[in-house]
Amino acid sequence: MLGINKFAVDDEEAHIVLKKELCALCQAKPCTRACPAALYTLKEGDISFDYAGCLECGTCRVICPQKGAINWQYPRGGFGIIFRYG
Repeated sequence: MLGINKFAVDDEEAHIVLKKELCALCQAKPCTRACPAALYTLKEGDISFDYAGCLECGTCRVICPQKGAINWQYPRGGFGIIFRYG
């Protein structure tokens, strides 16, 4: 059902910003498994994130063990997820 949703990307202001130096300290990297949209990936040991497609659920913010590693806020008005059903 994720494929029917639409995401309006805000190219000027990302609603989630990672502090990669703090992410590098995290051994478990639970965000790579917990994100329902699978937006967190590991590439050569470095965490990568693409906020386009974010469901705005906040799971990454809640599960992150590195305080301050994820700067999360809702997107500006007119941007973000548009749920087509439900």
